[in-house]
Amino acid sequence: MTRYEQKQEMRKEKARETVLKEANTLEGWPEVRGYDFEGEFNFENFMKSYLTTGFQATNLAQAIEIIKEMRREKTDIFLGFTSNVGTSGMRENIKFLVKEKHLKAIATTVGAIEEDIIRVFKPWVLGSWDAKGEILREKGINKTGNIFCPNDRYLYFEKFMNRVLNRLYERQKNEKKIIGIVEFVSELGRELEMMEVESEISKKALETSFTYWAYKNNMPIFCPALPDGSVGDMLYFFKKNNPDFKIDTSDYVVQVTDMALNSKKMGLVCIGGSVPKHLFSNAALFRDGADYAIFINNSTEFDGSNAGTSLDEAISWGKIKHDAKRVKVETEATLVLPLLIAGAFKLYEP
Repeated sequence: MTRYEQKQEMRKEKARETVLKEANTLEGWPEVRGYDFEGEFNFENFMKSYLTTGFQATNLAQAIEIIKEMRREKTDIFLGFTSNVGTSGMRENIKFLVKEKHLKAIATTVGAIEEDIIRVFKPWVLGSWDAKGEILREKGINKTGNIFCPNDRYLYFEKFMNRVLNRLYERQKNEKKIIGIVEFVSELGRELEMMEVESEISKKALETSFTYWAYKNNMPIFCPALPDGSVGDMLYFFKKNNPDFKIDTSDYVVQVTDMALNSKKMGLVCIGGSVPKHLFSNAALFRDGADYAIFINNSTEFDGSNAGTSLDEAISWGKIKHDAKRVKVETEATLVLPLLIAGAFKLYEP
């Protein structure tokens, strides 16, 4: 063999050693395996297969297992979500959790509440992602993603809100007491119940509302950004005629923090970012962090936003305990929330 051939052979062996570097065999580690659709379909086994599928499927399966542990440990579950949850069919998912008393409290933005109430009267409808805004505007149709929200629904909401506001204003004048945000939202649920009693809406329609069920089950709904939506529009017109009408926008801070402090174990389930996610996370800070945490969103953390924050960032602030069971599922929520509820609540009883 010539010297040139020897050098070539040495290079080949070195390349082989580089490409096929000796490795730890990881014997005993979980095998990556998805659901085998051969044979009869079994939904429970299908859900279990997510744990070994990899990528975000595994994170979802871990979230399901964490919630199962929360339930076994009788953990207070604080659910935070943004308004688009109330816009979509996830509204019915939330209603189930509230009706069945699986939650300690809810935090959301006002859009979710007002759209939950509007849909008691008339539904949203499926449209298309690429519908032209200028054409929809001419027809009085609002668009949220591929969901259409016609303006006529807001006429029902205006009548509903005027009834609530007039009733609460009279109470304020008589009792000399300013209502807080949590009580205000509860009164919305109470108004729906009164409408059903007076046969203005059906019982079936009433019971689709998570706002109603939260009122019925005495479950607080925290909504710090109360005027940031159609409720704010109604408040504008009402206060122009009744400028002395007030809502206490600070009492909820005491309420939510006391709830966190009084929880033996606290679990966070946050869908999306924004105020709801931070409200419960910050309340957990007062007790040196939550014991469990599940974040579901598709935001990144490169800009330091609350929406995309990592679990380690929350730990650094003391909002999640360093040894908490935790996972972030990076995905669009409509894809996974029904599966999460199916796996952690419907298929499982502690």
